[in-house]
Amino acid sequence: MDSETINPQPLQEERYDMSGARLALTLCVTKAREGSEVDMDALERMFQYLKFESTMKRDPTAQQFLDDMDEFQQTIENWKEPVSCAFVVLMAHGEEGFLKGEDGNMVRLEDLFEVLNNKNCKALRGKPKVYIIQACRGEHRDPGEELPGDELAVIKKKNPPTIPTYTDMIHIYSTVEGFLSYRHDQKGSGFIQTLTDVFIHKKGSITELLEEITRLMANTEVMQEGKPRKVNPEIQSTLRKKLYLQ
Repeated sequence: MDSETINPQPLQEERYDMSGARLALTLCVTKAREGSEVDMDALERMFQYLKFESTMKRDPTAQQFLDDMDEFQQTIENWKEPVSCAFVVLMAHGEEGFLKGEDGNMVRLEDLFEVLNNKNCKALRGKPKVYIIQACRGEHRDPGEELPGDELAVIKKKNPPTIPTYTDMIHIYSTVEGFLSYRHDQKGSGFIQTLTDVFIHKKGSITELLEEITRLMANTEVMQEGKPRKVNPEIQSTLRKKLYLQ
């Protein structure tokens, strides 16, 4: 690097406009998932506090996951006022890329995600869409690791009139790809309980809140089959601006 002085500038913060309606849909398979009612109660409290119009549906089949998402999309399109933000919570048994419906059939996560993308949901075009997925993504168990001590052409155009199909989404998984997710039969899942607690009691952009959730979960051990396990969420984001829920 040459000797010219570089003076980094702070980023200009752009925020999503959250002045309109906020809608949430929770689809939860409760069968053979003890503790999921505790998680649903925590989510209901969180959505109430954050002023979301919340719909909770229990024990959807694989087809109902798709039908309920389509119905949610229609509700958003026909809402009486502009919608600022949508949350979708999906809770079920699962494996990487799939959730298991109450009927034992599998539904592709990608099919659920694309219902609200910028192409398919005009009312949410350029608006934040948050998916929270509490499900296993494989069979791996994480025992934790010891910490030491503690060629492409780019064309730039100013404010083009189009927007990419898949922006403004954030997918929050309870665990990383290939790993199990844990749930206590009386206390619910550490992921949903930590997430709802942080979203209610802390202020910051959703990205900052998710860093706090990841930090808290990294400091927690889950006992499974008599052995301590670690579990941490994974975030995939195409947000273009800061998203503040309060």
